[in-house]
Amino acid sequence: MRRTILAAALLSATLLAHAESVMLTGTIGGRAILIINGGAPKTVAVGETWQGVRVVSVQSDQAQVEMGGKRLGLRMDTPVSVGASGGGGAGGTRIVLTGDSRGHFMSGGMINGRPVSFMLDTGATSVSLSSADALRIGLDFQKGTAVQMNTANGVIQGYRVRLGSVRVGDVEVHDIDAVVSPQPMPYVLLGNSFINHFSMRRDTDQMVLEKRY
Repeated sequence: MRRTILAAALLSATLLAHAESVMLTGTIGGRAILIINGGAPKTVAVGETWQGVRVVSVQSDQAQVEMGGKRLGLRMDTPVSVGASGGGGAGGTRIVLTGDSRGHFMSGGMINGRPVSFMLDTGATSVSLSSADALRIGLDFQKGTAVQMNTANGVIQGYRVRLGSVRVGDVEVHDIDAVVSPQPMPYVLLGNSFINHFSMRRDTDQMVLEKRY
Protein backbone atom coordinates (compact mmCIF):
# COMPACT_ATOMS: atom_id res chain seq x y z
CA MET A 1 0.00 0.00 0.00
CA ARG A 2 2.78 2.43 0.94
CA ARG A 3 4.55 1.78 -2.38
CA THR A 4 1.29 2.38 -4.26
CA ILE A 5 0.73 5.72 -2.52
CA LEU A 6 4.34 6.75 -3.17
CA ALA A 7 4.08 5.82 -6.84
CA ALA A 8 0.87 7.80 -7.20
CA ALA A 9 2.45 10.81 -5.53
CA LEU A 10 5.48 10.65 -7.81
CA LEU A 11 3.25 10.35 -10.87
CA SER A 12 1.20 13.36 -9.76
CA ALA A 13 4.34 15.42 -9.18
CA THR A 14 5.67 14.46 -12.61
CA LEU A 15 2.44 15.51 -14.31
CA LEU A 16 2.34 18.81 -12.46
CA ALA A 17 5.90 19.56 -13.44
CA HIS A 18 5.13 18.63 -17.07
CA ALA A 19 2.19 21.00 -17.54
CA GLU A 20 3.51 24.44 -18.42
CA SER A 21 0.92 25.78 -20.87
CA VAL A 22 -2.75 25.03 -21.48
CA MET A 23 -5.25 26.29 -24.04
CA LEU A 24 -9.01 25.81 -24.30
CA THR A 25 -10.03 25.02 -27.90
CA GLY A 26 -13.66 23.99 -27.37
CA THR A 27 -16.31 22.65 -25.02
CA ILE A 28 -18.72 19.72 -25.26
CA GLY A 29 -21.35 19.80 -22.55
CA GLY A 30 -19.48 19.58 -19.26
CA ARG A 31 -16.19 18.74 -20.94
CA ALA A 32 -13.32 21.00 -21.98
CA ILE A 33 -11.14 20.36 -25.03
CA LEU A 34 -7.61 21.25 -23.92
CA ILE A 35 -4.21 21.50 -25.60
CA ILE A 36 -1.44 21.05 -23.03
CA ASN A 37 2.16 22.01 -23.85
CA GLY A 38 1.27 22.28 -27.54
CA GLY A 39 0.24 18.61 -27.77
CA ALA A 40 -2.83 16.99 -29.28
CA PRO A 41 -6.31 18.12 -28.13
CA LYS A 42 -7.76 16.15 -25.21
CA THR A 43 -11.35 16.18 -23.95
CA VAL A 44 -11.39 16.40 -20.15
CA ALA A 45 -14.54 16.30 -17.99
CA VAL A 46 -15.14 18.48 -14.93
CA GLY A 47 -13.32 16.90 -11.98
CA GLU A 48 -10.89 14.99 -14.18
CA THR A 49 -7.14 15.66 -14.42
CA TRP A 50 -4.96 15.34 -17.51
CA GLN A 51 -1.19 15.96 -17.43
CA GLY A 52 -1.46 17.91 -14.19
CA VAL A 53 -4.39 20.09 -15.31
CA ARG A 54 -7.67 19.58 -13.40
CA VAL A 55 -10.88 20.93 -14.90
CA VAL A 56 -12.96 22.72 -12.26
CA SER A 57 -15.84 24.14 -14.31
CA VAL A 58 -16.88 24.59 -17.94
CA GLN A 59 -19.07 27.19 -19.65
CA SER A 60 -19.80 27.82 -23.33
CA ASP A 61 -16.53 29.57 -24.20
CA GLN A 62 -14.47 29.40 -21.02
CA ALA A 63 -13.30 27.05 -18.29
CA GLN A 64 -11.72 27.12 -14.84
CA VAL A 65 -8.77 24.78 -14.28
CA GLU A 66 -6.20 24.06 -11.59
CA MET A 67 -2.63 23.85 -12.83
CA GLY A 68 0.69 24.04 -11.02
CA GLY A 69 -1.07 24.77 -7.72
CA LYS A 70 -2.96 27.74 -9.21
CA ARG A 71 -6.56 28.21 -10.36
CA LEU A 72 -6.69 29.68 -13.87
CA GLY A 73 -9.47 31.02 -16.06
CA LEU A 74 -9.26 29.94 -19.70
CA ARG A 75 -10.88 31.66 -22.65
CA MET A 76 -11.29 30.08 -26.06
CA ASP A 77 -8.08 29.79 -28.12
CA THR A 78 -6.01 31.86 -25.64
CA PRO A 79 -3.01 29.98 -24.19
CA VAL A 80 -2.10 30.40 -20.52
CA SER A 81 1.34 29.56 -19.12
CA VAL A 82 2.58 28.63 -15.67
CA GLY A 83 6.29 28.37 -14.88
CA ALA A 84 7.58 24.85 -14.64
CA SER A 85 8.03 23.36 -11.20
CA GLY A 86 11.58 23.04 -9.94
CA GLY A 87 13.54 20.44 -11.86
CA GLY A 88 11.57 20.90 -15.11
CA GLY A 89 14.28 20.39 -17.71
CA ALA A 90 14.68 22.26 -20.97
CA GLY A 91 16.65 19.67 -22.90
CA GLY A 92 13.94 18.78 -25.41
CA THR A 93 14.40 18.95 -29.17
CA ARG A 94 10.85 18.64 -30.56
CA ILE A 95 7.88 21.01 -30.51
CA VAL A 96 4.42 19.98 -31.72
CA LEU A 97 1.86 22.76 -32.17
CA THR A 98 -1.80 22.13 -33.00
CA GLY A 99 -3.69 24.62 -35.14
CA ASP A 100 -6.66 26.38 -33.59
CA SER A 101 -10.05 27.00 -35.23
CA ARG A 102 -8.55 29.88 -37.25
CA GLY A 103 -5.52 27.92 -38.43
CA HIS A 104 -3.10 29.68 -36.07
CA PHE A 105 -0.43 27.76 -34.20
CA MET A 106 -0.20 29.03 -30.63
CA SER A 107 1.43 27.92 -27.41
CA GLY A 108 2.33 29.13 -23.99
CA GLY A 109 6.03 29.48 -23.35
CA MET A 110 8.68 31.61 -21.70
CA ILE A 111 11.03 34.45 -22.52
CA ASN A 112 13.93 34.84 -20.07
CA GLY A 113 12.06 32.53 -17.69
CA ARG A 114 8.84 34.59 -17.67
CA PRO A 115 5.56 33.22 -19.11
CA VAL A 116 4.19 34.57 -22.40
CA SER A 117 1.70 33.49 -25.06
CA PHE A 118 3.25 32.73 -28.46
CA MET A 119 1.81 32.59 -31.97
CA LEU A 120 3.95 31.01 -34.68
CA ASP A 121 4.57 33.50 -37.50
CA THR A 122 6.79 32.35 -40.37
CA GLY A 123 6.40 35.78 -41.98
CA ALA A 124 8.05 37.60 -39.07
CA THR A 125 11.82 38.11 -39.39
CA SER A 126 12.35 37.83 -35.64
CA VAL A 127 10.50 37.24 -32.40
CA SER A 128 8.23 40.27 -31.97
CA LEU A 129 6.57 41.49 -28.79
CA SER A 130 4.77 44.57 -27.56
CA SER A 131 6.35 47.05 -25.17
CA ALA A 132 3.67 46.07 -22.64
CA ASP A 133 4.77 42.41 -22.75
CA ALA A 134 8.43 43.47 -22.64
CA LEU A 135 7.84 45.51 -19.48
CA ARG A 136 5.82 42.69 -17.90
CA ILE A 137 8.68 40.22 -18.28
CA GLY A 138 11.27 42.74 -17.09
CA LEU A 139 12.96 43.38 -20.44
CA ASP A 140 14.76 46.74 -20.50
CA PHE A 141 14.17 47.18 -24.22
CA GLN A 142 15.02 50.90 -24.33
CA LYS A 143 18.67 49.91 -23.96
CA GLY A 144 18.33 48.11 -27.29
CA THR A 145 18.88 49.57 -30.76
CA ALA A 146 16.19 51.95 -31.99
CA VAL A 147 14.72 50.87 -35.36
CA GLN A 148 12.05 52.21 -37.70
CA MET A 149 9.11 49.83 -38.15
CA ASN A 150 6.64 50.00 -41.04
CA THR A 151 3.06 49.35 -39.90
CA ALA A 152 -0.44 49.82 -41.29
CA ASN A 153 -0.55 53.08 -39.33
CA GLY A 154 2.74 54.38 -40.73
CA VAL A 155 6.34 54.31 -39.54
CA ILE A 156 6.87 53.90 -35.80
CA GLN A 157 9.96 53.52 -33.62
CA GLY A 158 10.68 50.17 -32.06
CA TYR A 159 13.71 48.54 -30.49
CA ARG A 160 15.88 45.63 -31.52
CA VAL A 161 17.00 43.49 -28.56
CA ARG A 162 18.55 40.12 -27.74
CA LEU A 163 16.61 37.65 -25.64
CA GLY A 164 18.57 35.48 -23.23
CA SER A 165 16.26 32.49 -23.78
CA VAL A 166 13.06 31.52 -25.57
CA ARG A 167 11.33 28.36 -24.40
CA VAL A 168 8.36 26.38 -25.73
CA GLY A 169 7.50 23.25 -23.75
CA ASP A 170 10.81 21.60 -22.85
CA VAL A 171 12.68 23.12 -25.81
CA GLU A 172 14.83 26.18 -25.14
CA VAL A 173 16.93 28.32 -27.48
CA HIS A 174 19.35 30.99 -26.26
CA ASP A 175 20.46 34.41 -27.55
CA ILE A 176 17.57 35.20 -29.91
CA ASP A 177 17.02 38.40 -31.92
CA ALA A 178 13.74 40.20 -31.19
CA VAL A 179 11.98 43.49 -31.86
CA VAL A 180 9.80 45.38 -29.40
CA SER A 181 6.89 47.40 -30.79
CA PRO A 182 5.03 50.19 -28.98
CA GLN A 183 1.80 48.93 -30.52
CA PRO A 184 -0.36 46.48 -28.54
CA MET A 185 -0.15 42.83 -29.63
CA PRO A 186 -2.36 39.97 -28.38
CA TYR A 187 0.51 37.46 -28.67
CA VAL A 188 4.26 37.35 -28.92
CA LEU A 189 5.07 36.46 -32.54
CA LEU A 190 7.42 33.48 -32.70
CA GLY A 191 9.33 34.55 -35.79
CA ASN A 192 12.24 33.26 -37.84
CA SER A 193 15.01 34.21 -35.42
CA PHE A 194 13.59 31.31 -33.34
CA ILE A 195 12.16 29.14 -36.14
CA ASN A 196 15.47 28.99 -38.04
CA HIS A 197 16.91 26.82 -35.27
CA PHE A 198 14.48 24.09 -36.34
CA SER A 199 13.42 22.01 -39.29
CA MET A 200 9.67 22.41 -39.70
CA ARG A 201 6.96 20.28 -41.27
CA ARG A 202 3.18 20.41 -41.43
CA ASP A 203 1.35 17.23 -40.44
CA THR A 204 -2.42 17.70 -41.04
CA ASP A 205 -3.45 20.17 -38.31
CA GLN A 206 -0.10 20.05 -36.50
CA MET A 207 3.17 21.89 -37.00
CA VAL A 208 6.23 19.91 -35.95
CA LEU A 209 9.54 21.66 -35.21
CA GLU A 210 12.68 19.55 -34.78
CA LYS A 211 15.68 21.37 -33.28
CA ARG A 212 18.71 21.51 -35.62
CA TYR A 213 21.16 23.45 -33.40
